Amino acid sequence: MKQPNLIDYSLLVFLSIIWASAFFNIKIATDSFGPITIAFIRVLLGSIPLIILCFYKKIKIEVFSKDWPWFVSIGFVNMVFPFFLIAYGVKEVQSNLAAILMSTSPLTSTLLAHFFIKEEKINILKIVGILIGFAGIVFLFSDNFLINENNIFSALCILIGSLGYVVGGILTLKISHKKNENVTASILIWATIILLPICFYFEKPWNYDPSLTSLVSITYLGIIATGLAWVLRFKVLKDNGLIFQSQVAYLIPIFGVMLGYIFLKEIITIKVLIALLAIVIGIYFVKKSTYSNSKKVLN
Repeated sequence: MKQPNLIDYSLLVFLSIIWASAFFNIKIATDSFGPITIAFIRVLLGSIPLIILCFYKKIKIEVFSKDWPWFVSIGFVNMVFPFFLIAYGVKEVQSNLAAILMSTSPLTSTLLAHFFIKEEKINILKIVGILIGFAGIVFLFSDNFLINENNIFSALCILIGSLGYVVGGILTLKISHKKNENVTASILIWATIILLPICFYFEKPWNYDPSLTSLVSITYLGIIATGLAWVLRFKVLKDNGLIFQSQVAYLIPIFGVMLGYIFLKEIITIKVLIALLAIVIGIYFVKKSTYSNSKKVLN
């Protein structure tokens, strides 16, 4: 991989901002739409840029191939499950809390990878990172001003939703021989197929009378924060590799808190800042250990 330059770092920051912006846009979308509808429209619109990309790069989309059970499983676990739970939870909690809670994914994935991926065994540095990061989450739940008996279930839903990304990532390794663009387009299409009847039956989206801001937000969530963001991820990944691209994990919660304050005037307490710092430090230790192991393998 080439040495990252200013453009590479700019793209990384831009990708982080796009993913972080999803949280306050979900919050705005919940003013007019139900959580199933938000998840459905998000995957429906998000699939469009991926289909266009595959068509442009002449990559076959194998959505109905013999591997369709994997695409269905990953689509449900990695898209349907977390997108619904995040939209459900954000209705009752601040979007900045969602950004912080979702940022635990690298910590959880490190823990689960120890049991399911033989090359990703845990070590002292990873344990320290996991403990610091989750200590930050426990501390965040002690912030009674933002998390209380009225919305603690919603906060837990978001935290559980983050597990979907982790398990989905592990399942994706089973079809890692396929092109990323094909896999992502296929799971988005299957997520759309899964959510279509559920959305129409339970929420009847044609009855909504959405505000303009909610309509803009839900469109942005699908096309930009889901579809375009994955296209940018592929470019960063191809140009600079997985370790460089994984640095978005540090930036997403930071930008999520900042954007929630800028656009929604969300409250930032001292406990939020301490929890955010703990999670970023925890991710740093985990990533540092992963980077060190990668260098040993290369050497």
